[in-house]
Amino acid sequence: MIKNIIPLSVVLSLRFFALFIVLPVISLFALERESSTQYLVGLAIGGYALTQILFQIPFGILSDKIGRKPIIIFGLVLFAIGSLVCAESDNIYTLIIGRFIQGAGAVAAVITAMISDLVKEEIRTKAMALMGGSIAASFALAMVLGPILGAYLGFEKLFLFSALLSIISIILVIKSPNPPIISHPTTAKFSEIVKNKNIMKMNLTNFLQKAFMTLAFLIIPIVLVKDFGWEKSELIKVYLPSLVFGILSMPIAAILAEKKGKFKEVLMVGVGFFMLSYLLIALEINELFFVFGIVIFFIGFNMHEPIMQSLASKYVKSNQKGAALGYFNTFGYLGTFIGGVFGGLLLQYFSLTVLCFAIVIISIFWLFVLKSLTNPHLTQNLYFNLNEIKNRDILSHEAIEEYYENLHEKILVVKFDKTKLDIESIKNSLKGN
Repeated sequence: MIKNIIPLSVVLSLRFFALFIVLPVISLFALERESSTQYLVGLAIGGYALTQILFQIPFGILSDKIGRKPIIIFGLVLFAIGSLVCAESDNIYTLIIGRFIQGAGAVAAVITAMISDLVKEEIRTKAMALMGGSIAASFALAMVLGPILGAYLGFEKLFLFSALLSIISIILVIKSPNPPIISHPTTAKFSEIVKNKNIMKMNLTNFLQKAFMTLAFLIIPIVLVKDFGWEKSELIKVYLPSLVFGILSMPIAAILAEKKGKFKEVLMVGVGFFMLSYLLIALEINELFFVFGIVIFFIGFNMHEPIMQSLASKYVKSNQKGAALGYFNTFGYLGTFIGGVFGGLLLQYFSLTVLCFAIVIISIFWLFVLKSLTNPHLTQNLYFNLNEIKNRDILSHEAIEEYYENLHEKILVVKFDKTKLDIESIKNSLKGN
């Protein structure tokens, strides 16, 4: 099953690489555009997230109804168009418009939902870790190549490269496996997702994680180049070690979450790293402390990455995944937008130290919210050949959280609470014993 998601992981990696390659240097690129201010630079960095916010949920709902592939292809086309507009921009306003169009290609949640469709829940975290690992690898490569290519070839070439990657991604999507056809006994209701308390807490987590990440990318190049006198091509010195340590933290986080059932604890440790990171940045002692703070930040960030999408999908039914992940990612992109726009605005009027201490205070509140998150380790999925099912009475039992038919593989999937019902009772009842 894992091999089925490799093409989609590559697509997601290429798409994020297309975004990441400009991230290390876009604040400097934007500052060089005509009419730029720190506020408008922040809008250029986080602006793409505004249109992501608008389209994540509609695209997710549409993908549940008409299929994943058409929506993914449409989004990639929009992203390519936006990249071309950015490449041709000679003023800050055209750059912002291009970023808005890039963001309209809001298909990350749809791709993630399609990956979830193709793998069983028991190995979904492993699949998400593979996906997250490939994204992290593209992130690391982008952090290395972005400053170098941007400095020597010109920033606009990075956007042209992003457009090319979108075209390659479209070809891969067309050739990727189709998700299974699912028959679910209930109608997907978006209101159920909105009212789900665990989804609310995951949304907050995605919002704050992405806001702090965007703020970091706003701060890093400006502080290192403007305050510490680094050359643009030297930014690799902070991005590369950050990504190396970050990638090393990913498998540890995935194992603790999936094998040990410590999803909540992993998220809380990641928040602790965020707090330590911004405390070190706030001290402004010297550039070594600053760089060490950035490395700590990326360790925490990458601890979250392999488990967040998988965890969010565990709190909803199979026919709600596209909508739920669209909803979840909407908050992530809202965080990206807020982190870029308001981060730039606050940086323009307040000191970096004040901004960092505010983040630490917010993180304390975040930890209290995560403390009440439910760890989804008490449920299990069982799989039965549809031809062997003789009696379905057990499916109405209170311990059965969900069941549905995978018509492609001709199996019945039953998700149940292990504390209320045992496996043998379910097996015997379904088979009429």
